[in-house]
Amino acid sequence: MEEMRLQKYLASVGVASRRKCEELIEAGKVKVNGQVAILGSKINPEEDKVEYNGKVIKPEKKEHKYILLNKPIGVVTTADDQFDRETVLDLVKVKERVVPVGRLDMYTSGALILTDDGDFVYKVTHPKHEITKTYTVTLSGIVSKEDILKLEKGVKIDDSYITSPAKARIMKIDEEKKVSRVEITIHEGKNRQVRKMCEAIGKKVIALHRAKIGNIGVKDLKLGTWRYLTKDEVKQILK
Repeated sequence: MEEMRLQKYLASVGVASRRKCEELIEAGKVKVNGQVAILGSKINPEEDKVEYNGKVIKPEKKEHKYILLNKPIGVVTTADDQFDRETVLDLVKVKERVVPVGRLDMYTSGALILTDDGDFVYKVTHPKHEITKTYTVTLSGIVSKEDILKLEKGVKIDDSYITSPAKARIMKIDEEKKVSRVEITIHEGKNRQVRKMCEAIGKKVIALHRAKIGNIGVKDLKLGTWRYLTKDEVKQILK
């Protein structure tokens, strides 16, 4: 087997995302042949002994697992919660050590992928790949065509950041209740971005649901349930 960068190797065997593996190396938690590893060093998986937190890491000949979860509100996107709240791993019980690909905040429901493939996590979460996420948003107030145009063009959030052009459309307006439902598709991943975009047009989010990642949706998945992605679906997301 050819040499490869240590962080890429750790990600490929499912330790964490490549970015997180870089942090683990810098924190001194990884050793190669008994020596504390240096970020950027290369290893030969067949010859070198790699340890993480004192445990030898070996490549397993297995197919990676890719799971699509329809996350309910109230569940946190983390492997271990310090406040003992229900996590996505409490819902997805598999023998593989899977991690969430990106995040959904506690009060957002919908599509979330979990996997044991660190390279996949890196590719999907890195901004340069521009993988779309489609949200259904219920808003307080009547959304106008001008509001939609602002969302599509880009709005200012976090004081100075201008969001990239998005796709947006009005799905339904209830004049009597003064409530609107819109669909927003973005390819960025700023913290609570959709909520902040809606605040930027003067609308309060009542409910937020991520309907799709790429073209993969959760319409046929009940809240709290999950299924494995097919090989074709994984390829669709990465293309």
